[in-house]
Amino acid sequence: MLVVGTVAAINLAVPMLAGSALHPSASALVWIVDTYVIFFACLVIPGGAAGDRFGRKGVLLAGLALFAVGAVVSAAAPNVALLLVGRAVTGVGAAAVLPNTLAVLLHAVPTERKGATIATWASMTGIGGVVGNVGGGAILTGGSWRWLFAATVPIALLLAALVGRVSPVSARHARRLDPLGAVLLVGASVALLLGIVQGPEAGWGSAVVVAGFACSAVLFTLWTIVELRVEHPLLDPRLFRVPGLRSACLGMTTVFFGMFALFYVNASFLQYGMGFGVLRTGLGIIPLTVPIILGARQVGRLSQRLGLETTVALAFVFVGGGLLGLSTSGPQTPYIGYAAWLVVTGVGVTLALPTLSGAIAGSLPPDQAGVGAGLQATTREFGSALGVAVIGTVLTSRFVAALPADIRADHDPHTVAQALATTAPGRAHDVVTAFVSGADAGLRVTGATVLVLGALVVLQSLLSRRGRA
Repeated sequence: MLVVGTVAAINLAVPMLAGSALHPSASALVWIVDTYVIFFACLVIPGGAAGDRFGRKGVLLAGLALFAVGAVVSAAAPNVALLLVGRAVTGVGAAAVLPNTLAVLLHAVPTERKGATIATWASMTGIGGVVGNVGGGAILTGGSWRWLFAATVPIALLLAALVGRVSPVSARHARRLDPLGAVLLVGASVALLLGIVQGPEAGWGSAVVVAGFACSAVLFTLWTIVELRVEHPLLDPRLFRVPGLRSACLGMTTVFFGMFALFYVNASFLQYGMGFGVLRTGLGIIPLTVPIILGARQVGRLSQRLGLETTVALAFVFVGGGLLGLSTSGPQTPYIGYAAWLVVTGVGVTLALPTLSGAIAGSLPPDQAGVGAGLQATTREFGSALGVAVIGTVLTSRFVAALPADIRADHDPHTVAQALATTAPGRAHDVVTAFVSGADAGLRVTGATVLVLGALVVLQSLLSRRGRA
């Protein structure tokens, strides 16, 4: 809950960061969110492999310590560059924490309880996103974004003490690490997001954007070649020959793409569009969690009755439909209507998480429990990073285009905070209207993407089942 909640909590601080003395650009705001997520996503499989090799409890403890160090650096950062360094260190720590939590759990419980354990673990990571919103909102009422990072330090240290006291020591497996594969994967992912995030400001045909996409393609190709040749790959591309694993990974990426795109835009929408305070904004996401809390344990039985494909299809219909419903909201929309669409989205997340987590975990042998958990986390966090990058890009592009021509000409703002700070108070309504237009466009693009990718996941699953028959 800590490492996933941190991804969500930072979104609440985006308006506060935008108006802070750091003066971040629109793209810098996305990087402040995504730097943590990218290092988390790309190193979580090495984190799981390190746990298999060196001991899951020890790597879990090291990850919590790194998490605390990164949070200290972020809290004290005097500029954007050092804040990004702190976010990267925290992401490395999170990558060591998350896969080894599941690996320790699976080692500690008997075989007959592993299904329920996976479901509980998946639900807790899902709820972590909402706990991050609520807890982050409470912390940010103190008035500074720095408190958000400072507050996680004692939590991480307390958890390290508890892990040291109660977690069992599991057997080690002689599995070599793959540092070159990890470096190539991080580089390819950063280059891809560089192209997506810088597009609105630099121009889609600019050298930095074209170079970002080109470098990403080259590095992903090199990563694939390296992984196919090393004895113990970071992530063996041949695993994705298994249709069930391939479908489940794409499905998990898609669900988190939609959920964290929503988290990114939700905080700013409730604060700028509906006039909520930061604490009320954090509480405003709670309806999303109601289905997760009440229904997660029933999903396994429902999936057995309906079938895997039907359950997953319903999940994508609810997530995508909920996001499209949220895109119709505006400043005049009653919160109860907004909350209803959050519940719809939450139903989809509830159906997806245990079902897809079980499919991924069931596709790998027991001695790769850490790598399996890392693969789940990679798909989750990579989807989260892409969701933030894509909706941030669409939001910025549409926001700038929707601003009145005189505001664009006089001030050239790329964030709501910049526009509100540089225009006359009487023009605030125009700025907020442009922002809501951008938020709605971002949610429409995200919802449509979830529905299209969800259809591909279900179709692939049906075709693979037919092929086996």
